[in-house]
Amino acid sequence: MIKREIENKILQAKDKMPVICVTGPRQSGKTTLVRYLFPGYKYYNLEFPEHRQFAQNDAVGFLNDFENGIIIDEIQRVPELLSSIQYFVDESQLNGRIIITGSQNILLMQSVSQTLAGRVALFLLLPFSISELENTIFEEKEYEAYMVKSFFPRIYDQNLDVNSWLQDYTNTYIERDVRQITAVKDLSLFTNFLRLCAGHIGQLVNFSTFSNNLGVDVKTVKAWMSVLETSFIIYLQPPYYRNFNKRIIKSPRLFFYDTGLACNLLGINTKKELFSHYLRGGLFESFVMSELHKYIFNHKLNAKIYFFRDSNGNEIDAIIELEGKLKAIEIKSGKTLNNDFFKSFGFFDKLFDELKLEKFLVYGGDSIQNRSMVKVLGWKYLMSIFQKE
Repeated sequence: MIKREIENKILQAKDKMPVICVTGPRQSGKTTLVRYLFPGYKYYNLEFPEHRQFAQNDAVGFLNDFENGIIIDEIQRVPELLSSIQYFVDESQLNGRIIITGSQNILLMQSVSQTLAGRVALFLLLPFSISELENTIFEEKEYEAYMVKSFFPRIYDQNLDVNSWLQDYTNTYIERDVRQITAVKDLSLFTNFLRLCAGHIGQLVNFSTFSNNLGVDVKTVKAWMSVLETSFIIYLQPPYYRNFNKRIIKSPRLFFYDTGLACNLLGINTKKELFSHYLRGGLFESFVMSELHKYIFNHKLNAKIYFFRDSNGNEIDAIIELEGKLKAIEIKSGKTLNNDFFKSFGFFDKLFDELKLEKFLVYGGDSIQNRSMVKVLGWKYLMSIFQKE
């Protein structure tokens, strides 16, 4: 089993909190991880009708043996069970005996945070990161290989055909999860919406454009976008603005948590196809953004990732706010350094002249350079962004 970076944080929380909650997209490895970390715990999967009915009809009996440890998979299927969990942990005052997982973000987190406030340690597990695959038989030398192949663990564990598996993943997600979260009547139209999102990767979200292309109202587009966020398919990167002026762009940018899924939706099946694709730059940005998020989630950092753009076209791809400091990051898919890669930093220095900024250029090459004003990082070394000075 490939070691997950989040393991130590979960084990540390076991001795401090009554409930451990691991959420994330389907097939990110949640069940495998918690069963590996807690091998003696009784296991229930609420996707199974028998287990679900037991939890719904007899919560007391279901949780009766929890003091010896219990894992409850897909807790969002029986959210009313959370109230019973609250009662049991309050009565017992025991830590780390109940482990819950879920594949829906907002719905689950609202229920968990409201019912188990102060009693639960929350973790978000995404698919493999490049650092987790480093020094394994799955390590790749070119970023295009990772981006097309995807990072879902099952693909690596069982050596599956990537394109077939990703197509099945998309179909299963739409048929099962979308129906659970919202009342989508036309699933083929939702599939077109998903592909349209892939076609706008790395771009500003214009809800009216989506509305016109799909023939649905803006309210529906926003609801569907929320569905994709809820199930960890996409994330919307918020803009960073501090009342500089009224020309700051305030629309979010759209990215996918897994570039392999985005490539599959776009019909990109090989490294060669990706290299020549017009969305290669946006896909590489999404790849880097996802890796940054994985590091933040795996290490439980209190960090947020923004971008900056104004109406004159001045922009910076990512701004990480961490421990009261800002890290400005430009992202370029090119494998050879170019002076044009550094242009945005000059404008940014003037805008943030009162702040001490750390500046990074992440590009598709493989070198590290400590330039006078900017640290240059090849894509394999992008995690050094989080190293303290």
